[in-house]
Amino acid sequence: MALSLPITLLASSLLLTIAAPSDADQTGGGLILTVVNNCPYPVWPAIQPNAGHPILESGGFTLHNLTHRSFPAPSAHWSGRIWARTGCSVNPKNQQFTCVTGDCGGRLECNGLGGKPPATLVQFSLHHGSADFSSYGISLVDGFNVPLTVTPHEGKGVCPVLGCRANLLDTCPPVLQLRHPRRGSVVACKSGCEAFGTDELCCRNQYNSPATCRASSYSQFFKHACPSTFTYAHDTPSLMHECSSPRELKIIFCH
Repeated sequence: MALSLPITLLASSLLLTIAAPSDADQTGGGLILTVVNNCPYPVWPAIQPNAGHPILESGGFTLHNLTHRSFPAPSAHWSGRIWARTGCSVNPKNQQFTCVTGDCGGRLECNGLGGKPPATLVQFSLHHGSADFSSYGISLVDGFNVPLTVTPHEGKGVCPVLGCRANLLDTCPPVLQLRHPRRGSVVACKSGCEAFGTDELCCRNQYNSPATCRASSYSQFFKHACPSTFTYAHDTPSLMHECSSPRELKIIFCH
C-alpha cells in the first residue's frame, strides 16, 4: 500500500495557502524547495509527483545528517509529496537497495513510485503566476517515521512554520509500533488503518465520506501531539494563515 493523502485535501481552504510570486516578483528567481536533514542519522528523501506532473530530482536521493539540498520548483504548476526514508542500505549479496521505512519499490531514485507506510508526509500544490495560489499540508494519515516541518522564507504576511516537531516514536502506542526487523527498536508509528486494516479506520466503502469518516483513538494520538496535521482521510485541521510570495519552502526533517 503506497503512501496516500486524498486529493480532496488539496482543495481544502484549511490548508496553509500561499500566493505564488508574480512575474514581477520573480526577477530574482522562482520558488526554491530546500530539503534539510537535521536528524542525527542519514535519511533518503523521496519525491512523488501527482499524475501529469514531472519527477523532481529523479524522485529520491541520499541526504546525510546536517546537510541540505535545494532545487527549483517547476516554473508553472507542480503537485506531489515528499517524505523521508530511513534505515536504507544495499544488500551486499544481491545489491538490492531497501529502506526500513518509506521504501519505494527498492529504489534509491523512486522515479514516480509511492512509498510504503508508515511515514510522515508533506503534500504540495504549487502554482506560479500573479493570480494563482499554492498550498501544502503535513499528513500523518499514513503514520509517522520522522519529525517534519515546512517553513516558508521571505514570505509576506503571516507565515508560520507548519508540521509535526514531536518525536512520536517515543510515545507510540504498542499496537501501532513498527519495529526494526533485526534490532527491535521502534522505527515508525503506524496509523490505525495500517495496523488493523478495517474499512472504518481506513475510511473506505461506506465510511468514505466526511459524514462517516471519523476520528479514532488512534488518529487522536497523532492529533494531540501535532494538531496542525491531517490525521485521517477527511480530517480538516484549522490552518487559517496568510502568506504570500515566499522565495523558498524548507522541508526540514527532525527540526
